[in-house]
Amino acid sequence: MGLASGVARASQAAGHSPVSRVKIKPMNKDYFFCGVGGSGMLPLAMIVQAQGNRIAGSDRALDQGRTPDKFDWLRAHGVALHPQDGSGVTRVDQIVVATGAVEDTVPDIGAARRVGATIKTRPQLLSELFNAAPTSIGVAGTSGKSTITGMIAWVLDRAGRKPTVVNGAVMKNFADADHPFASALVGGPDLFVAEVDESDGSIARYDPTVAVVSNISLDHKSMEELRDLFGGFVGRATTAVLNLDNPETAALAQELAPGKAITFALGEEEADLSAHDLQPLPTGMRFELRARGEAPRAVVLNVPGAHNAANALAALGAVKALGVSVDDAVAALETFAGIRRRLEVVGTQNGVTVVDDFAHNPDKIAATLKTLHAFDGRLLILFQPHGFGPLKLMKSEFIEGFAGLMRQDDVLLMPEPVYYGGTTDRSVGSEDIATGVREAGRRAEALATRADCGDRILELARPGDRVVVMGARDDSLSSFAAELLARL
Repeated sequence: MGLASGVARASQAAGHSPVSRVKIKPMNKDYFFCGVGGSGMLPLAMIVQAQGNRIAGSDRALDQGRTPDKFDWLRAHGVALHPQDGSGVTRVDQIVVATGAVEDTVPDIGAARRVGATIKTRPQLLSELFNAAPTSIGVAGTSGKSTITGMIAWVLDRAGRKPTVVNGAVMKNFADADHPFASALVGGPDLFVAEVDESDGSIARYDPTVAVVSNISLDHKSMEELRDLFGGFVGRATTAVLNLDNPETAALAQELAPGKAITFALGEEEADLSAHDLQPLPTGMRFELRARGEAPRAVVLNVPGAHNAANALAALGAVKALGVSVDDAVAALETFAGIRRRLEVVGTQNGVTVVDDFAHNPDKIAATLKTLHAFDGRLLILFQPHGFGPLKLMKSEFIEGFAGLMRQDDVLLMPEPVYYGGTTDRSVGSEDIATGVREAGRRAEALATRADCGDRILELARPGDRVVVMGARDDSLSSFAAELLARL
């Protein structure tokens, strides 16, 4: 069975309309994805396979024995897997797809150059597919992209619009036990929805019908670069959906011609869509939705946190731009099940709850801590940084964020950042962050390995605690969280 039919089966199992294959002439090309198991690559491979192409790939995680279930699933769905040693790239007619940041020292890329195969970056290929669709929604911003993309996908699917969707995370509404990696939705050729990345500058490649920008803040690039990239992205769109609560996106809204922007905000009467009277629920949020010119509506979400209320407003703005009624969109959002690894409760054992979360930059970490602190209980925070570069770039922001939002009895535990080799400045490590947090009066420890952090959590944990496992770029974090729960 191919990836596309697997997604269709998952869609049917989830209890909604079947998802059709992309109805275009089969291409019958050979694609080789370098890093095929990655959160960005796997959904793109799904879409490309659905177009009738043959898929092969390699992955360092496969070579290192990490996340074996994912690679077993890929094999079962028609993907030929090879070691990441160049042995899978042997012909000039192969199209080798690499991440935007791949180094030429990667054996697959070296092999592609030797045989004369075409090399494309993931953003290049995704933007080509995206721009070819008559109608497109690009979801951008420092945080919230995957959730907003998932919300839009669910609303459009429920509305019968058959979107093709590429997301950077698993959308729970489209997943089942047999098909757990539903980070793509294979729909029709006329409507394409994608999470768009600014960290590598590739946002400049996308020409969206609807441009959604959740927020703009320091992450991978300087603010000057980010303003240029987001400004261009919004400028090329027919309609922009922009957050008035964020000063940078609010500034973008001021620069657009009248009628081009749909704005949203929490508690801001001037926005086209606004949320009021926010009430945290144990597993979600309740708020009053006010849409300009319409009667207020009560909305209940099954995903927690004020940031998810804002994400819902962004999704509502995007689908509104395509003519979906607010009532239909709200009804769909109330059954939105969330995104894998976004404040995902793994379980509770002996009074201790384990939460798995993708938070990896100061904004995402702040949203997670604020949401968890809406309810009582100490937090034991394991934060695995996703690289040495971001840690150095945002050292002060990480320290200020943790120190400002942790309570007196919370504990931060940090292993060293994710490092899979290559050239990078490793001058700032986890101990630098932990020291800064301690100097600000909060409890923080940097330990040599993640396993050491796990052992320390077991020593500290007591009934009523919440353990939150934070980090990105490492799928094994979910396995670690599950193992931690079992050990509790």
